[in-house]
Amino acid sequence: MTDTTSIQHPTPLTSGDFTAAGEPFALFGEWFAEAVKAEPNDPNAMALATVDPDGLPDVRMVLMKDYDAAGFVFYSHIASQKGRELAANPKAALLFHWKSLRRQVRIRGPVSPVTEAEADAYFATRPKQAQIGAWASKQSQPLESRLAFEHALAKFAAKHLVGEVPRPAGWSGWRVAPLRFEFWHDRPFRLHDRVEFSRDVPDQAWSRTRLYP
Repeated sequence: MTDTTSIQHPTPLTSGDFTAAGEPFALFGEWFAEAVKAEPNDPNAMALATVDPDGLPDVRMVLMKDYDAAGFVFYSHIASQKGRELAANPKAALLFHWKSLRRQVRIRGPVSPVTEAEADAYFATRPKQAQIGAWASKQSQPLESRLAFEHALAKFAAKHLVGEVPRPAGWSGWRVAPLRFEFWHDRPFRLHDRVEFSRDVPDQAWSRTRLYP
């Protein structure tokens, strides 16, 4: 399981009825804390949706590495497909699905790069082999063979045999600042509970709407 101990959790709610929650971050904190205990693998896994220049959606699984009231953070290569699409259209949607809890959370909002200091700090926590991989991978670019990739790994492993591995300039992170949350909980006969929180801009007060299943 991915280590999630470094992720900061807001104070959980005490109310049993999540549809009565007044704001979404504490509710997310409560659900995420339960997912960390219940999910067998990667409770911080989330689907990330972006769009290409033609408006065609792309979606892939990434790992949330931090979250707080400012948003949800993930890391990757800037020149990857997701990086290029976010540079052209800095908006995204996220989906957490915790099957063991029969819950999901949808999030939408604008995206901004993390600071250099944030990217450096997180990169320093990665296992050395993963750091080497970030140097060796030309993410999303054509790869002629697995052997070519292994040769690149060996090259950078030799280069950084001793000492700390610096963060590649083309590797960083993004923060999704939510303007929409939707919390969904499975109920029998597909009579699910759904509640949406929305705001027009970050730092604005949230409005809450209960939705039909």
